[in-house]
Amino acid sequence: MSNCNPVSTPVATGLRLTKEREGRDINPTLFKSLIGSLRYLTITRPDIVYAVGLLSQYMEIPKESHWVAAKRILRYIKGTMDLGLFYDYGNESKLYGYSDSDWGSDQDERKSTIGYVFYLGSTTFTWVSKKQSTVALSTCETEYVAASAAVCEAIWLRNLLEEFDHSQEESSTIHVDNKSGIELAKNPIQHGRSKR
Repeated sequence: MSNCNPVSTPVATGLRLTKEREGRDINPTLFKSLIGSLRYLTITRPDIVYAVGLLSQYMEIPKESHWVAAKRILRYIKGTMDLGLFYDYGNESKLYGYSDSDWGSDQDERKSTIGYVFYLGSTTFTWVSKKQSTVALSTCETEYVAASAAVCEAIWLRNLLEEFDHSQEESSTIHVDNKSGIELAKNPIQHGRSKR
């Protein structure tokens, strides 16, 4: 893969993988080795967390479509070798985050994937991408679960920063991109309308 053509995204747009994909079987040991190496790389590369997590679900019986998707991540890394995180510390560094989800993206279990990222100042500080433990009935519910997980993380991070003598005086902002999820978080009495 050292001479491969780079791509601009780690996952192809609209990619839907399943366990029952057609195509030839791939050596599971080789696939697990590649995914394990990519998981290690996610420590410093938050941009591949979602893609690696997606492919980690298919390590037992990988198919050719899974192998092609894994090779795409390598092609993405090849094109972004000069990118990285620069940690700059200042007393004015404020904690803020972003939360998002995709409703029912798992074709096998119909579970949604949630993710959030937190910044301290202008640098990514911590990030998560994982499958929800329950099946959400609407996009509103999925976004609400993602936002509540992000809020729990924000509370924990604020306590951690306080122990490091970097208390956050103002509230930490968490950006959510779903209007009905935001309304539900502001007024949980509207639960009857949460199935939009």
